[in-house]
Amino acid sequence: MPAAPTLVLFVRHGTTPTTGKVLPGRARGLHLSEHGREQAQRAAERIAEVGKIAAVYSSPLERARETAAPIARLTKRMTRIERGLVECDFGAWTGLALRRLMKKPEWSIVQRAPSTFRFPGGESFTEMQSRMVGTVDAIRRRHPGRAIVCVSHADTIKAAVAHATGTPLDLFQRIVISTCSVTAILYSDGGPVVLTVNSTGASLRDLRPS
Repeated sequence: MPAAPTLVLFVRHGTTPTTGKVLPGRARGLHLSEHGREQAQRAAERIAEVGKIAAVYSSPLERARETAAPIARLTKRMTRIERGLVECDFGAWTGLALRRLMKKPEWSIVQRAPSTFRFPGGESFTEMQSRMVGTVDAIRRRHPGRAIVCVSHADTIKAAVAHATGTPLDLFQRIVISTCSVTAILYSDGGPVVLTVNSTGASLRDLRPS
């Protein structure tokens, strides 16, 4: 018998002091800004409207854990750290200013043909997507018929959305995942159903397939 579907609410971490300026990657010690903490609280309040949340998972990076904290508190769950939700490994590009990276000839490949690109000393986009999709599949199988939260990062969530919609990885940069946005995907053995992407303000109370 097929397992009951699992609703996965993906949340990008809140704004940090370097958001939009630096490619932080997996560097440690980056925390939410005051605005980011306010965003996280609002995201938690919206998610609480969904109803009972079975589990809250988070990337191990501080900015993700700090975003998950109010969600866990309002849903009365402990945050579970899941390494597979971590940011893409940007290798030698970690910590570099975006303005500097945009001048590199490789930047156009990152934007237009990401499936062909590997960050120097880091992951390829295809490896990142495979890792993220595999992690989410394993997580959702632990919670059949329930709703769960996964706090992660922009590129990893975009990769999950692209996979769920059948969008080629080379087009995934067209997907926007804003800080503390909520993306809802219903996973079942028959395949994923995307309910909302990059939701930042509307109520989540009525999330369900039409």
